[in-house]
Amino acid sequence: MNTWIRQSHRWFAVAFTVTVLVTIVALAQEDPIVWISYLPLLPLALLFFSGSYLFALPYLAKRRAPR
Repeated sequence: MNTWIRQSHRWFAVAFTVTVLVTIVALAQEDPIVWISYLPLLPLALLFFSGSYLFALPYLAKRRAPR
């Protein structure tokens, strides 16, 4: 499962980058669509949760290891 989460975290980063670039281009237009600025929030939330899990993983492994 850890491998799946790491791989999906990488793809979420790609999706976030693409949505930020699309947002920049869309807002640079003469008549910008304002709701498009909310587009990067979903990949950002997914990055937050998967990154939090990956950050906590070593600490959880230390806690589970026998002493």
